[in-house]
Amino acid sequence: MYRFNKKAKPVRPPLQSTRLLDQLRERIRYLHYSLRTEKTYVYWVRSFIHWHKLRHPAGMGKPEVEAYLTWLACQRSVSPSTHRQALSALLFLYKEVLEIELPWLDEIGRPRARERLPTVLSREEVERMLALMEGEVGLLARLLYGTGMRLMEGLRLRVKDVDFDRRSIIVREGKGGKDRVVMLPQSLRQALHEQLARSRALWAEDRAAHLPGVEMPDALARKYPRAAETWTWHWVFPSPTLSTDPRSGIRRRHHLYEERLQRAIKKAVARADIHKPVSVHTLRHSFATHLLQGGYDIRTVQELLGHSDVKTTMIYTHVLKVGGGGVISPLDTAPGMPRVEQSGALYGITPQAGISQIYQ
Repeated sequence: MYRFNKKAKPVRPPLQSTRLLDQLRERIRYLHYSLRTEKTYVYWVRSFIHWHKLRHPAGMGKPEVEAYLTWLACQRSVSPSTHRQALSALLFLYKEVLEIELPWLDEIGRPRARERLPTVLSREEVERMLALMEGEVGLLARLLYGTGMRLMEGLRLRVKDVDFDRRSIIVREGKGGKDRVVMLPQSLRQALHEQLARSRALWAEDRAAHLPGVEMPDALARKYPRAAETWTWHWVFPSPTLSTDPRSGIRRRHHLYEERLQRAIKKAVARADIHKPVSVHTLRHSFATHLLQGGYDIRTVQELLGHSDVKTTMIYTHVLKVGGGGVISPLDTAPGMPRVEQSGALYGITPQAGISQIYQ
């Protein structure tokens, strides 16, 4: 439990590690940050120390931090999001690990994030791309597009969270630590049953070999020692090979690695002759845009995507606009030019529908 001082700041337990980067990892794990965040923060802190010729951060301050960030922005030409990521890592180091409360920590400005419209595929482009993807990665790609899940949400899907009777999937520990419910696409019902059969075969092999169970969230492994070995907690998309957990050192079966789907999508996009910067997240963008094109209201799409603020979801309404915000170009109204049909049917807009229709 936290204890609070007069300024209501939580008092952390003393660090056990002696090396700085180990202390950083220790504090990150104590605060339950993700492994991805841990790797990112360690990378930037190590880079900061090496750039300053191995000087200890405790002996540096605002000038050194600003000099490093200036180098990143001016010499390395990093994006504003990367700049903010590096700054967040350094602020975490000084506040949470070194526990140095200096005024300059809050004086360092954060670059403003650029507002970019997401890349969205048309329905025909999605169909062409998915038609070229087979096996587990093909099913995973279809599931991400059909539900709007993020990549890691799909990879971390457990058997117990797929409900065929209610035709729903429960997304556990999404962004911000929130759970939500999405639809189970009926067109994937048979394929998911077959995938679960393949997953169960690997689970049975692991149990016969007396291998440790799958990774469990938070402290559930201690609370329910045998749960990790049960079928209900197994991955829907398990890795075909075993791997060593980077934190615990335990050799067990992990879920499918994200690089497999990323590579498969890159190949499919090239073969489908799609000339857009497509990533796995493009499937989520396309899901949201196509729902709005189909007439579903913005609040419904917000709930399915798991956005805390509807403003985040509103970006997809900009994608829906006809070029120039719907303004007709004067070239299209010039004498002698062919008449252009201006209609909402261009996007297949239908009357608004509620969330109940999505689950039908």
